[in-house]
Amino acid sequence: MIRKLLIANRGEIASRVIRSCRTLDIATVAVFSEPDADAPYVTEADCAVELAGATAEETYLRSEAIIAAALAAGADAVHPGYGFLSENAAFAAACGEAGLTFVGPPPAAIRAMGSKTSAKELMAAAGVPVLPGVTVGDDESPPAGLAQLASSTVGFPLLVKAAFGGGGRGMRAVHSPDALPAAVAGAQREARRAFGEGTVFLERLVQRPRHVEVQIFADAFGQVVHLFERECSIQRRYQKIIEEAPSPAVSDSLRAELGAAAVAAGKAIGYVGAGTVEFILDSSGEFFFLEVNTRLQVEHPVTEMVTGLDLVALQILVAEGKPLPPSVAAARLSGHAIEARLYAEDPAAGYLPSTGPLHRFDIPALPGIRVDAGVRGGGQVSIYYDPMLAKVIAHAPTREQAARLLGRALAESRLHGVVTNRDLLVGIVREDEFLAGQIDTGYLTRHSAASLMAADPGRDEVHAIAVALADAALRRATAPVLAAVPSGWRNVPNGPQQVTYLRAGASDEPIALSYLVAQGRAEVSVDGGQPRPVLLHSCAPDLVDLAIDGIRRVVRIDRDGPRRYADSSLGASVLAERPRFPLPDSQVAAGSLVAPMPGTVVRVEAAAGDAVAGGQVLVVLEAMKMEHSVRSPHGGTVAEVRVSTGQAVDSGTVLVVLDAPGQEEELSGA
Repeated sequence: MIRKLLIANRGEIASRVIRSCRTLDIATVAVFSEPDADAPYVTEADCAVELAGATAEETYLRSEAIIAAALAAGADAVHPGYGFLSENAAFAAACGEAGLTFVGPPPAAIRAMGSKTSAKELMAAAGVPVLPGVTVGDDESPPAGLAQLASSTVGFPLLVKAAFGGGGRGMRAVHSPDALPAAVAGAQREARRAFGEGTVFLERLVQRPRHVEVQIFADAFGQVVHLFERECSIQRRYQKIIEEAPSPAVSDSLRAELGAAAVAAGKAIGYVGAGTVEFILDSSGEFFFLEVNTRLQVEHPVTEMVTGLDLVALQILVAEGKPLPPSVAAARLSGHAIEARLYAEDPAAGYLPSTGPLHRFDIPALPGIRVDAGVRGGGQVSIYYDPMLAKVIAHAPTREQAARLLGRALAESRLHGVVTNRDLLVGIVREDEFLAGQIDTGYLTRHSAASLMAADPGRDEVHAIAVALADAALRRATAPVLAAVPSGWRNVPNGPQQVTYLRAGASDEPIALSYLVAQGRAEVSVDGGQPRPVLLHSCAPDLVDLAIDGIRRVVRIDRDGPRRYADSSLGASVLAERPRFPLPDSQVAAGSLVAPMPGTVVRVEAAAGDAVAGGQVLVVLEAMKMEHSVRSPHGGTVAEVRVSTGQAVDSGTVLVVLDAPGQEEELSGA
């Protein structure tokens, strides 16, 4: 029996494992890096051990440090969560050698699936449909005949994929032979950093496929069952952002076929514990094996919601050597569940990760909504780890009801500080093609982030008016003298107050306001237009109830330094008051290319004096284990290079200066 369990992970999944352990009366041990010292899971656990360092390589990927922490805290078991060491056979074996129960499959099963190429061979032998592929080893530079070999055995378009990892790391789509060498080299670099192994393989790219996976569970007594499928086709950068169960594309007969193939895969490798067999499904209903994830999946909550099972508790039960209870084999689908992954990233800027303080993090507690979060308001989003903040899961009797519920919960959330993908998620679950179930892995190629995130055209204007009036109320409330006197009052007839707000991320789109307030009413002019009457039902520093053009709305307002966060039924706006007299040294020199996010410089591909073309890569940054290229916005000559390889930079740091008189550029990663 497990009595004390160490979670070899962080964030949301650590909190999730702790919750199940509490119901089982199992004491928990957390481990944390320096950036995670104030993370919620650290104090949710019964005790915690610090791992010296900040990066994953220094902390959560150091198996010897994890095992030492478990032994020092008196733990008798280790749960690896997902990512990090969860699919590391050597770590699972080391836990056993140290006398610790590893809550996961045996090392042999992990090893069998650790190489995607070997896994495909094993699955083919077991009768599971697979796609043809070609392997490129870690120490090889792309061989001269690779493009020809790929053309003859795989065909174009194809995917380059990391052989020893997942989550979209080390993955590239290649549409022509000329692009193959660079794609292989880039995938190898990314795979080495994420998984410590740069072997990749090439696989046919199925056009408009669905990504469908099957949850399996097995015990040590030979019982292997499946717990139905999950649809995971909505992806960006090959990483899932919306998952659901069951799949809208899977019929009862296809479900039986997928389940049988998944069970056969589990039996072929002697699987024990929770695992996921991933498939791609083409438009004809034919499916092909992708991989087996020998761990708990990020999206496991949708399976829990539609089956009523606690998958973490079942993992622990099996790890204790007990058989799966009859309720697992007898599980049936109940309703529909949809999960949205809430990321700290900016979809409008190519999904650049966003880091920094999280001022507010409030998701409404609606019936049928579950939130698995790894953060809380007042925390920090680090540059060192995956940018996922939380998973928001809706469960309802039908798919349409679940989508509507999820859309409402996300829309009503108040998320202030870092930029998030919330508006994108809302746009997806309210979009007609999604609601009709007509989705595939190319969904976000056909539907741009800009189109899905399109806001009400009057949103920012209404919010700017509310913010200006709330700021005036705050100044009155905090005035040291004459607080009851209206803002801007003079002995002579009042002149209007003036303020300009900048939309966050779009400083070239200011909103200039001129306003007068008197006796519960205001007259506001926007961008020099005709004054508009505004009826104020109430006006406080944090809430404004106002009617504009006869439409009454309540706007809630938060402040974090110069930023104003406004939330209403129109959506959310982030506004910053433009200083009337900016300091001269606050302006970025013309021609400066700045870091779009904090990160580490991994390559500098230009030198002072170089002539560069528009779109040419000048600097490559790494943040949250992903590479981001900073490109020249136009042709010119490099005047200065201000960074070097290995240097850590903050958002806004000048990287390169181009000779481009009169131009001022701030470039997003690509």
